[in-house]
Amino acid sequence: MSSPPVRASDGDRDRALDELRDRAAEGRLSMDTFIGRVDMVLRAQSRREIDELVADLPQRGRLRRRITEAVAAVSDLSNRIESAWRRPRLPRLALPADDRLRYLVGRGPTCDLVLTDLTVSRVHAELRREEDSWLLVDLGSMNGTRLNGWRLVGPARVRTGDEIAFGDCAFLVSVPA
Repeated sequence: MSSPPVRASDGDRDRALDELRDRAAEGRLSMDTFIGRVDMVLRAQSRREIDELVADLPQRGRLRRRITEAVAAVSDLSNRIESAWRRPRLPRLALPADDRLRYLVGRGPTCDLVLTDLTVSRVHAELRREEDSWLLVDLGSMNGTRLNGWRLVGPARVRTGDEIAFGDCAFLVSVPA
């Protein structure tokens, strides 16, 4: 009695699609063959069907694979460096050094830090001192307050080097001079 075929998983499909894509990029598969096999991989019911679709592909040599992986790693590194270089230089926001426990941020004239940008609410957020650290609290602003790219849903601890954004106004937190 034979066992039933093993059902194809998403991982099996992804591996086969990666293999087909790599062989097409190397010029070892025509575009028509590539498209046809991709369609068959996506329709395959069992792992055996998927294995048959990539079984006749020539294996890459170890040297070629390592060179390809090295080039991909260098390319990824250069992309990350380029995106960091192009990132806008943010103005510094020095945490207050006096004894007050609460600093309001917003467009309103009663705020301690007044920002004139229209994406900032009249009373947008507050910096609250607790012991030796600062908490950032959104005060129900329309466009939100973000800490390191994440929108606040409750109080969050602020540290030197964090990125704070009130609406579209972003700052880099620094210690007072």
